[in-house]
Amino acid sequence: MKAMIIREFGGPEKFQMAEIAEPKPKANQVLIRVKTSSVNPIDMKIRSGLVPAAAPPFPAVLNVDVAGVVVEVGAAVDGFSPGDRVVALGGGVKGHHGALAEYTCIDAPLLAKIPDEVSDAAAAALPVAGLTAWEALVNRGQVKADDLVLIHGGAGGVGHMAVQLAAALGTEVATTVSGDEKAALAKKLGARHVIDYRKETVEAYVQAYTHQKGFRFVLDTVGGENLDRSFQAAALKGTVVATNTRSTHNLALMHGKGLTLHVVFLLVPLLFGLEKEQVGSDLKKLLAMTAEGRLAPALHQQSFGFSDIKGAHELLEQGGYLGKISLVNDL
Repeated sequence: MKAMIIREFGGPEKFQMAEIAEPKPKANQVLIRVKTSSVNPIDMKIRSGLVPAAAPPFPAVLNVDVAGVVVEVGAAVDGFSPGDRVVALGGGVKGHHGALAEYTCIDAPLLAKIPDEVSDAAAAALPVAGLTAWEALVNRGQVKADDLVLIHGGAGGVGHMAVQLAAALGTEVATTVSGDEKAALAKKLGARHVIDYRKETVEAYVQAYTHQKGFRFVLDTVGGENLDRSFQAAALKGTVVATNTRSTHNLALMHGKGLTLHVVFLLVPLLFGLEKEQVGSDLKKLLAMTAEGRLAPALHQQSFGFSDIKGAHELLEQGGYLGKISLVNDL
């Protein structure tokens, strides 16, 4: 079969088309014909070699998000049949086939059927971004109706899903963005308070929206110095959930406020074989909310074919896009 592979770590130019063996499903796996995918920062980090422990062996087929049609099911698989439209937190990491190929094999617990109301492109934009938002808000943060929450990066891949999910759960959402276009998107998605972090200090928006009490829940999708700002914005005994913590910080403020810090690394179930059933269950809930119109992945206006994965990764690195960058299998 045809696939886009990398033979070594590096920039987007490392992608090349190749003929590789078609995978065969194990007893607990499903073989799918890949139709769509999307790109995420983790795909870029794996490609560049920033997280070598998570990378598949070379020649490597990357990309975690995957949607397609079931072709064959393993002997131990129940609940899926040839012809089913499915989506998954698929692979592209150590021990798991990636999406950038004609076919891929996926562990059945990681799969969910796509409702008729949900397009392939929307489904393929959900797994990494949607599951990260769900893990942060529901499983870790346990946010509830009427909570006042702060979501950093509300127009980004994870952030724009988190804003919608938080709003759907009945919370009052404040979010940070940069620029008018991203602010308009965040408002459209359900944010009540939109903060341009380049113009407003943490002290200013904490005073404006919480009367100096701080936010009970803060989701930091940005990382780096922004994690320190998250500690600053959090209320006493509040919860901070971070998705990017490869950095060094002074935890004195966190200690002084009695904060709880959760780190979400969505690839743990894939890399360590933990809680795969939870992944599939949460993905089904996200798809149901999408079918009901309560969630809608924002798709960048330009999509890319698998054959131009280089261009998609270049755009991801450069920024200047809104929502998720979609990929269509043209191999």
